[in-house]
Amino acid sequence: MDDLARHADDLAALPPSCGPVRLVAVDGHAGSGKSTFAARLAAVLDGAPVLHLDDLATHEELFGWTGRLREQVILPLSRGESARYAPYDWTEHRFGPARTLDPAPVVLVEGVGAGRRRVRPWLAALCWMELDRETSWERGRRRDGAGLTGFWDGWTVAEDRHFTEDPSRPYADALVRQLPEGYAWLEGPRATAGANRSVTHGSRNAPPY
Repeated sequence: MDDLARHADDLAALPPSCGPVRLVAVDGHAGSGKSTFAARLAAVLDGAPVLHLDDLATHEELFGWTGRLREQVILPLSRGESARYAPYDWTEHRFGPARTLDPAPVVLVEGVGAGRRRVRPWLAALCWMELDRETSWERGRRRDGAGLTGFWDGWTVAEDRHFTEDPSRPYADALVRQLPEGYAWLEGPRATAGANRSVTHGSRNAPPY
């Protein structure tokens, strides 16, 4: 926990990137462990807010959420105001009641494409979950079960197209690799300094996604 806390302290010490907020993206392939890592990082950041991009995407717009992210979240935060967004209900196929996301010293944005071209100008840092796509996708399919096989078949095509046209990993400040217990926090392609370090924390019984 102490090592992850040290990285969290480094993030909190970065210059604000979105008004008073340090917006930190957690990107990677579907099933690579973004949500779990973001939750653990948020915990050592004194409960930093986490925006899940699944709440902004829809069945029809798997990667067409940048306008909603900008208008509903980024621009209000850039003015030091609370963001309000309507999370998408993946069962009902519609947007639900609005939620509020208050500005904080660090706000995490996690999801596939969190480090995309149109978001990067607002980011203080970009973390990439370092797990290959085939392993990530297999974990995601196991997690979601056979009932979502059709969705996953379409998703993998869309994700592959997205990262081909708009890759995130080359711009990552850190590569985060899940270990049997904890994480390895590695220097990313954009990083200019810092040694590779292991981060150990949390429960070894946590799910891998």
